[in-house]
Amino acid sequence: MTAQTPDRILIIDFGSQVTQLIARRVREIGVYCEIHPFNKVSEASIKAFAPKGVILSGGPASVLDIDTPRAPDALFTMGLPVLGICYGEQTMVAQLGGKVESHDHREFGRAFVDVKDSCALFAGTTDKWKAGAREQVWMSHGDRVVSLPPGFKVVGTSEGAPFAAIADEARKFYGVQFHPEVVHTPHGKELYRQFVLGICGCTGNWTMGAFRAQAVDAIRKQVGKGKVICGLSGGVDSSVVAALIHEAIGDQLTCVLVDHGLMRMGETEQVVKVFRDRFNVRLIARDASDMFLGKLAGEIDPEKKRKTIGATFIDVFEEEAKKIGGADFLAQGTLYPDVIESVSFHGGPSVTIKSHHNVGGLPARMNMKLVEPLRELFKDEVRELGRELGLPEEMVGRHPFPGPGLAIRIPGQEITRERLDILRKTDAIYLEEIRNAGLYDAIWQAFAVLLPVRTVGVMGDGRTYDYAVALRAVTSTDGMTADFYPYDMTFLGRVANRIINEVKGVNRVTYDVTSKPPGTIEWE
Repeated sequence: MTAQTPDRILIIDFGSQVTQLIARRVREIGVYCEIHPFNKVSEASIKAFAPKGVILSGGPASVLDIDTPRAPDALFTMGLPVLGICYGEQTMVAQLGGKVESHDHREFGRAFVDVKDSCALFAGTTDKWKAGAREQVWMSHGDRVVSLPPGFKVVGTSEGAPFAAIADEARKFYGVQFHPEVVHTPHGKELYRQFVLGICGCTGNWTMGAFRAQAVDAIRKQVGKGKVICGLSGGVDSSVVAALIHEAIGDQLTCVLVDHGLMRMGETEQVVKVFRDRFNVRLIARDASDMFLGKLAGEIDPEKKRKTIGATFIDVFEEEAKKIGGADFLAQGTLYPDVIESVSFHGGPSVTIKSHHNVGGLPARMNMKLVEPLRELFKDEVRELGRELGLPEEMVGRHPFPGPGLAIRIPGQEITRERLDILRKTDAIYLEEIRNAGLYDAIWQAFAVLLPVRTVGVMGDGRTYDYAVALRAVTSTDGMTADFYPYDMTFLGRVANRIINEVKGVNRVTYDVTSKPPGTIEWE
């Protein structure tokens, strides 16, 4: 298997909330792309990246203000095709000699574009983008283009944007005031396909097979003869990292499964079976549950729970690294959204949202370099790579599971073995019923929560005073927003009946119907 350099598209980010969706759309077409913040892009960096085309994202700024984001002026003299989206269109127009103005007629949400003329951006698409057609789009703008730079023509208009789509065919510059990347522009993906394949000439040669070969080569070059230690939890990210690195360097990799006592039912055993028996990976399975539960004793604050678990995890890693004679590298399942957030020019989300997720932040005392072979991938691409590597579907398709495990699903309470056992059994029944009903793949994440509430109940002739549990199931595409899954009541009744009958210590079951926002997916 030899690695081939894929065609590349560069996305210059001006701060849009949906810039990641542009990258997703381009990759879905089979073309590799990266998002670079505008203030870290220069003529030299563009040449080094060697893209076949450039997309300018939307953003919250106004080109009319002083010191607002701009693309490098040199970009427009490099002979590269350029597609500007919303703010990206406006800054391209302003930089090339056109004019943008603020206007009373703003467009936010659904709008309609009337296609006025043909252009290469609309060629090769369905009849939806032919001259004379009217197409639904999603707008989000206050400013608008009012005059075009030399060489441009208008190819689409809307009620609030007389230059909703523009084209300079000679230089292969195109701009749209709307957002083709969102689902509210039903045929927007066709425009990206035509831009990257038809105009930029990309071949769509970026596949998980190609990425696998490229990543294996990169791992071998980075690691050399060094040793790598990998924390293996059984989650999608760590499992794919372990399988990929093992393919690259074999026994130079040692995986450490730290059983902190906070795993779900049967997970530790499954991980050991898959990686020892099927992949023949060097695996140390460390039962550190007593250590973790001892340090968590008496603690009810959620942030302190997370920090305690994270610090203890690192301590265990240091111990195991010393036992194998030291390690030069630590493998980590950093994904592309984490990378984008960490380099975002506007700072990204609060770092306290998930303090256990240690992206690029190893303590100096560990004296190990990072190997992060998934840092170019989105979550769905990681799953695809896992299938490419031969990981079992129950591992690859697994719902997201937090690093601190079940500890953050016992809110407002001390973590004890008794509570963990109750939650573990409840969760197992719930997930079993979801799978039996054929709903697992339709749900982004499902789990049970052991509430800090005791309720009165009646079982047989006796009165009970036991725990209440909450069930949670959400639909989402990326975890950034989510809605509750609309179970029918027959299903919920069946699950509740099984839990109350089979789990000693539970006498009440509730279902969480909170969306994100305003809530979070996890409870703590």
